[in-house]
Amino acid sequence: MENTENIAEEPVKSINKRELYNLEAEQIILGTIILNNDYLNRVSEFLLAEHFYEPSHQKIYAEILHIVADMNIVANNVTLKQFFADTAEISAIGGMKYMAVLMDKATGIVDIADYAKLIYDLYLKRNLTMIAEDIIINCNDLDDQTALEKIENAEREIFNLTFAQNSGSDFKGISDALKTTLEKTLIAKQTDSHITGISTGLTDLDHILSGMQNSDLLILAGRPSMGKTALAINIAVNGCKYLMEQDLSNEEKRAVGIFSLEMSSDQLSSRILSMETSISATKFRSGTITEDEWQVISARSAEIADMPIFLDDTPALSISAIRTRTRRLIKKKNLSLLIIDYLQLIRGSKKTENRVQEISEITQGLKAIAKEFNIPVIALSQLSRAVEQRDDKRPQLSDLRESGSIEQDADVVAFIYRESYYLERKRPDEAEIEAFKNWQDKMSEIRNKSEVIIAKQRNGPVGNIDLFFDAEFTRFGNFVVR
Repeated sequence: MENTENIAEEPVKSINKRELYNLEAEQIILGTIILNNDYLNRVSEFLLAEHFYEPSHQKIYAEILHIVADMNIVANNVTLKQFFADTAEISAIGGMKYMAVLMDKATGIVDIADYAKLIYDLYLKRNLTMIAEDIIINCNDLDDQTALEKIENAEREIFNLTFAQNSGSDFKGISDALKTTLEKTLIAKQTDSHITGISTGLTDLDHILSGMQNSDLLILAGRPSMGKTALAINIAVNGCKYLMEQDLSNEEKRAVGIFSLEMSSDQLSSRILSMETSISATKFRSGTITEDEWQVISARSAEIADMPIFLDDTPALSISAIRTRTRRLIKKKNLSLLIIDYLQLIRGSKKTENRVQEISEITQGLKAIAKEFNIPVIALSQLSRAVEQRDDKRPQLSDLRESGSIEQDADVVAFIYRESYYLERKRPDEAEIEAFKNWQDKMSEIRNKSEVIIAKQRNGPVGNIDLFFDAEFTRFGNFVVR
């Protein structure tokens, strides 16, 4: 047995490097708790039965937790007597005689927290060793997974091992929560915009949302060709500019991330260039750029290149891969806003024929990312064809595909709707003079008008706002009534 005093003073040094366990430390903890249940409060927050190496110790600790927490009685040598006598694993090592061994180990203990941390550290090392072995086995396995997929799986396993037991935050006093609330309110009060989150760059949208709030999952949904991606790109660029305007040191500077599961990164960048230079995106594809336009592009592209916007255009990513890559970008670039285009192209972690369950896993995963990393997450979503069957094409919550989980997990659900899209397809024949003139007048009125419908907001009002949309440059702006 190792010297108990050395363990108490320097618990890490008590580890036998060839054996990733310490039975004496486990005995000390169990004996101390049996002697005085108050010590349980010092370790039960993070120490679980599975962290013990010896199976009999796992059962003893689990029984102590059961007696104290569930039965609300003292766990001592009397209440544990029957358990020690009847449990096969404990009877095999001495039964009640082993109780005396544990009680003897409790002598002279001041604080068992160091021993508990040692046991937990050894538990992590044992599991880390197994993960490392699995990585080697998986790398030699001739399956269909790519090396990058194997790396992402390994990162996920290590992340789960690190945070699964202790990722949750403890209770906070109401004073702490109030302090945070008042700080946000003061910031909003001192600015003309009254924004407490990250600005979208769109005044009316910021007004109803108070900016994009940390830990919120925002769903931006619409039918194809409504401008979902265009609006998301506008928000990303505007949000990035807002973050760059903050008076932050280089270490604190924050970034925006975009997962584009549908469009390539160069398509996204051409849209951003078109939006920022007021040059049609069609010209980028065709190359019909004038010399003056090229000079504008050269100047603006240099400025855009300095923006901390990061693009990932990997198709068919899983929710676990998105989580892994998000965590990586947060560590490297201080990611503060995440946009995903779009939700239905994300794969679940497990293969299933039930799409509703898969979407539920995905939306829960996106909300978990927002809350865990304390950033706003905007996920674009397609709407069902039910919209097209109605006379009024304005979307409703029921139009969300697999709407139950999306609506439930989202903090904000916003729909984008352009009446002009549908009116264009009702163009009458020019021979019908009056009908054609009425159509022209109506088109002139709504051609550049886009409507954002806030159908759900967990912590704010719902309502409709109008935005200006310039289709040629895929650019959104504030709508001015003329």
